[in-house]
Amino acid sequence: MAQFPIHSNFERDFVLQLVPVDTEDTMDEVAKKCAYHSIDRRVRMPEGKVLRVRHHENGELFPRDMKVADAGLRPTETLDILFMDN
Repeated sequence: MAQFPIHSNFERDFVLQLVPVDTEDTMDEVAKKCAYHSIDRRVRMPEGKVLRVRHHENGELFPRDMKVADAGLRPTETLDILFMDN
């Protein structure tokens, strides 16, 4: 368990956020931590959608249960947080 900084590029938000996550967080937990900084501040959560995490550079959609430690990310790397159908 260790703090790990990532940049959150949240869909429909114009602010790029630096968000501390944990290396043991799943991608669902990463999405939730990023949502805290955008949802109901500058972005509304659409009904019937779930949040997914995508690698900003290569477009890879991460499995929802993948841990940060297993994703091969570098500190402060940018992740896209997207709304997707359930």
